[in-house]
Amino acid sequence: MSVSCHLYPCRSDNYGVLVRDESSGRVALIDVPEEAATRKAIAETGWTPTDIFITHHHRDHIDGVGGIRSSYDVRVVGNAADAQRLPRLDTAVRPGDTVTLGDAEFEVLDTPGHTVGHIAYISRTDKLAFVGDTLFALGCGRMFEGTPSQFFASLQVLAALDPETMIYCGHEYTEANARFAVHLSPDDDALLAHVDQIVQKRGQGLATVPTELTTELAFNPFLKAGTADAFAQLRAAKDHF
Repeated sequence: MSVSCHLYPCRSDNYGVLVRDESSGRVALIDVPEEAATRKAIAETGWTPTDIFITHHHRDHIDGVGGIRSSYDVRVVGNAADAQRLPRLDTAVRPGDTVTLGDAEFEVLDTPGHTVGHIAYISRTDKLAFVGDTLFALGCGRMFEGTPSQFFASLQVLAALDPETMIYCGHEYTEANARFAVHLSPDDDALLAHVDQIVQKRGQGLATVPTELTTELAFNPFLKAGTADAFAQLRAAKDHF
């Protein structure tokens, strides 16, 4: 791989990610949910941040941007269409743009649904997807602003990536999502075996992120929804589960 990733926990259930381009040494932070935890991760890795890639405007994804910016010479990247709700952007991107991190390239995908301005950063070369709160292990984000059609389309875009793509999402919600998946498919032995592995990991304090897209295609009920209406029904059911 041309890049290395370091996942770190923060806040109550968030994840941040440091991404390092091995050839240049440039390091991007994928969102900055919390300044203190991010500084700890920087110290642990010894990686000096040069960039911040923002997925969306929610406070639990941008709270630490100002503090990190005050200490490091970072380029802050985010969605031009949502710039008024984001920290000051040095590079305002649009869907279809490519963001470079040294020699690594990340395609910007439009993934509205959780918020209307949500974007994801995709490395097709390294098979990595930083999806914020659009797609979770065995779940998807709440639909705060978008429409079911928008959210369904966003998930379809992510589902069409290389199945070996590793999905880095913004929260550790997997056990709760697993309970809903089992509620929907209580007789799926493969799903039950997968959930057992998740429970064991969490019992050991281990992260369930990243998750491989092929796993999500097999078990994530929201990726199995065949239509926007079916997705809307699933999302409403999960909201009240």
